[in-house]
Amino acid sequence: MNPQSASPETILIVDDNPTNLNVLFNFLHEQGFKVLVAENGESALQRSILAQPAIILLDVLMPGIDGFETCRRLQSYPDTKHIPIILMTALNDTADKVTGFAAGAVDYITKPAQYEEVLARVNTHLRLRRLQESLQTQIHEYEHLTAELNAYAHTVAHDLKAPLGLMMGFAELLDPQLPAQEFGQLTQRIRANGRKMKSIIDGLLLLASVRLEDVPLQPVPMLMIVTEAEARLSDLITEYDVQVKRPSTWPDALGYAPWLEEVWVNYISNAIKYGGTPSHIEMGSSREPNGMIRFWIQDNGAGLNAEQLKQLFIPFTRIDHSNEVEGHGLGLSIVQRIITRLGGQVGAESSVNQGSRFYFTLPPAN
Repeated sequence: MNPQSASPETILIVDDNPTNLNVLFNFLHEQGFKVLVAENGESALQRSILAQPAIILLDVLMPGIDGFETCRRLQSYPDTKHIPIILMTALNDTADKVTGFAAGAVDYITKPAQYEEVLARVNTHLRLRRLQESLQTQIHEYEHLTAELNAYAHTVAHDLKAPLGLMMGFAELLDPQLPAQEFGQLTQRIRANGRKMKSIIDGLLLLASVRLEDVPLQPVPMLMIVTEAEARLSDLITEYDVQVKRPSTWPDALGYAPWLEEVWVNYISNAIKYGGTPSHIEMGSSREPNGMIRFWIQDNGAGLNAEQLKQLFIPFTRIDHSNEVEGHGLGLSIVQRIITRLGGQVGAESSVNQGSRFYFTLPPAN
């Protein structure tokens, strides 16, 4: 049977004998497979390309191109070389088996076929194929993770080096004999660079936790989350003399409060840094046609062009801004990972000299 697949897997039987085709077709169909047939090699090639069967049962002795040649051609085509091929033949010579394996077959069934054996071999090679596909997926994820880790290492080394160097320089200038005002300015700069380093490290730790942790989706008190995010940014809001407009009530959505607070911190801080002078920020929400809730933040900055919009959520990518605000290229990447894990999407809308609107979507609480 075919219990591990949610939908029937497709088997292509290639045989020029109608009786053999009919009996094997009925047997495999009864086992829960979707079965296709072809009566010669040419037809088998066409059907394999179009239908992409999970496995092929291929007779060796056929008119036209025989099973060996059909197998070779299937293995030479990019669209079909991944399909396992089991050869069926009355030939029992070792040389013929070697020829079949050399042509790319994964197994051999001797005619007249014992159908329980056919089923066992089919299920075995289907399991092997699923394992191989799973392994390829893991390899791809590992390669992607390795590339990201290399980028993380480069980012940490680069972005921690500057504030650390400044802290060391300011620390060397500290002298108890300095005037109180100058001494205070130096310690203030040391603290500011320390906070910057902590922010970078916290961002990397958060990114790691988003990758590894499974969190329950629960209704989130969005007003409280936004308020907490603003409180964390109170110094920045004061420094930039920001005017913030937001609704007094928010719709209920599903999410994870600690992660969503980080999303708002990233979005609000970006809106402040890249906004106009003075900075005006507006926040709100709306319902999407598909039922999702869109939460958004609008700034009054210089805006972004189409090319900059494409790069926004790429990890470790810095967007050139006219005000040259420093950033470590990680914030929006974290936002995207968080919202994706919570079942939503992120995006931005902007035009040059028209400001920018960043948004994320979440499923409704109901």
